[in-house]
Amino acid sequence: MTTPATTTPPVALVTGGNKGIGLAIARGLARQGFTVLLGARSIELDRRAASTLDGDVRPVVLDVTRQDDVDAVAASTGREFGHLDVLVNNAGVNTLTFHPMDHLPKPTEETVDDIRNVYEVNVFAVVRTMNAFLPLLERSDAPRVVNVTSRRGSIGDPGAWVGQPSMAYSSSKTALNALTVHYAREFAHTAMKINGTAPGHVATDFNDFRGTRTPDDGAAVAVRLATLPTDGPTGAVFEDDEQLA
Repeated sequence: MTTPATTTPPVALVTGGNKGIGLAIARGLARQGFTVLLGARSIELDRRAASTLDGDVRPVVLDVTRQDDVDAVAASTGREFGHLDVLVNNAGVNTLTFHPMDHLPKPTEETVDDIRNVYEVNVFAVVRTMNAFLPLLERSDAPRVVNVTSRRGSIGDPGAWVGQPSMAYSSSKTALNALTVHYAREFAHTAMKINGTAPGHVATDFNDFRGTRTPDDGAAVAVRLATLPTDGPTGAVFEDDEQLA
């Protein structure tokens, strides 16, 4: 890891960091010596989650669908640290957030509201956080952005279409992959690295704990992408060591 000269330790923000993969990413970054800003919608849940981690982990109230929350955290980060080294856009929802766990709707059963609700968090909120935190990232010597996506978002990988993918969720991750590439292309001439991480089938409440991997397993590639060296990749999506189509 290249530690920016502007601060010791480097500073990372993890959205949706109070549980599951987000909490595991925060844990991994704290172990790497980061000051971690742990974003969650509820301060109570946020504080409880932060208390389970070793290192300098600071809870911040952050509902990524609320512009005032995002602006407030960006402003407080700027005042305290002057910059941000790592942004992990981890907050996400799936179709089952709005439907019974035992009924994943078919594409013909999904509604505009289903798609809008999922995109609000998985796509639009990423644009919101990027717009707010890019000025702080640009002040870092080694800025890194990690977007937590999914193999389900790939339209060129047959493995993405095993079972019955949710149209709203899968297409939101396809859109997130596209955002990742667009941002990476704009900042390709700079020190900023912008990549996506696909954690795999991780057991969390996101899938009623039916996954086959642990949150720490799923978080490992995100931590690696957050600490890439200067010659590391940008504009790509990785699951473990595999670059996805």
